[in-house]
Amino acid sequence: MVSKLTSSEIIHFLLILLIILVPARLLGELCRRYKLPAIIGEILAGILVGPTLLGAISPGAFDNIFLSAPHAFEAFDGIANIGIILLMFIAGFEVDLKQIRKDGKQAISISLTGIIFPFAIGFAAVWFLYQSHFANEANNQLVTSLFFGTALSITALSVITKILLDLDLLTTRIGNIVLTAAMVDDFLGWILFSVIIQLMHVGKGEASFWSVIIVVAYAIFMLTGGRWLIHRLMEIAGKGEKPGRALTMGVCLCLLSACATEALGVRGIFGAFLVGIGINDSRYFTEKHKHVLHQFTINVLAPLFFASVGLRLNFIANFNLEIVLIILVIACLAKLVGAGIGSALSGMSKNESIAVAFGMNARGSQEIVLGLLGLQAKIISEPVFEGLVIMTVVTMLISGPIMKYYFLKEQKLISAPAG
Repeated sequence: MVSKLTSSEIIHFLLILLIILVPARLLGELCRRYKLPAIIGEILAGILVGPTLLGAISPGAFDNIFLSAPHAFEAFDGIANIGIILLMFIAGFEVDLKQIRKDGKQAISISLTGIIFPFAIGFAAVWFLYQSHFANEANNQLVTSLFFGTALSITALSVITKILLDLDLLTTRIGNIVLTAAMVDDFLGWILFSVIIQLMHVGKGEASFWSVIIVVAYAIFMLTGGRWLIHRLMEIAGKGEKPGRALTMGVCLCLLSACATEALGVRGIFGAFLVGIGINDSRYFTEKHKHVLHQFTINVLAPLFFASVGLRLNFIANFNLEIVLIILVIACLAKLVGAGIGSALSGMSKNESIAVAFGMNARGSQEIVLGLLGLQAKIISEPVFEGLVIMTVVTMLISGPIMKYYFLKEQKLISAPAG
């Protein structure tokens, strides 16, 4: 017999939604007012109502709200997970394969060095510091090192897009190159992460090899024949004057691909991300559809997920300054050096190279998602996850102003009279 929530559990579930959503939205909007990413306020809301603050001040109130009705909290967790699946679906919209083909040659040095340096430095640092700082329940030094190399390689595409918009550079040659490099970083980063998850869940040898091959083959299919299939299905759904059909079809394809990647041993967000890329250039999934889905996800579902990050652990009890500083230094150093060298090799000036390097250094929601998945898979410990969250917030805060400073500095040099 299928169980269902009782009336009291439904009330409890709705109260949990309100208690989390209201402060998450208020603090998110407050951050937006001061030109900060809303995700910072949303995570802070979870810390305030979670074990870090509310749990410390009034343990009884925290237990009554979040622990006394486990079925209600499980229902909330399910809603939050749908939110992150749809968020990664939306993130796929930002990856424009046509633009990658167009600007790929110019962006290749930035994207490759922006991946290779952080991956190599992150892997080596965690490998050598594993026993002293990064040991975890999974007790797999190789997987943890690979995870960190991947986590430090991914760039926040949405943050860079916002910075370029603010600087009115999004449609310029440099803007296109930077955006393309960030797209490649994101895509390759999630491919690497899917492979790491496979290595985590399957045994060594032939089984592991074939599992990895299947995941990579699925990704290739979704970007080739899968895109054609998505377009045909969207064409069927988009016929007539029923815009809701195309939206429903898009979300269903997202959930179906999420199921497929979960079945393959990879998290569902990867499948959602691939469908987002594939559906992006379908004329039957219009900008209006994207806008509707984007507004609901960004303003309702995603805040629930990012606030739930603060509910999962005590940020004060698990805080380790040494680990935070190690992660922050490694992350910034690796990305700035890699992207800076790549920018210089692509023909950019010194100021442009520094600006692009700081732009590529911006992390965002993807790192939080990836870190939480690593925590759930026991690839990383709670103090290390906190370090990743703090690194993400710090790089989000510093990237925009520094990138803007160096671009404006370059523009002054160009406009300055000769002699």
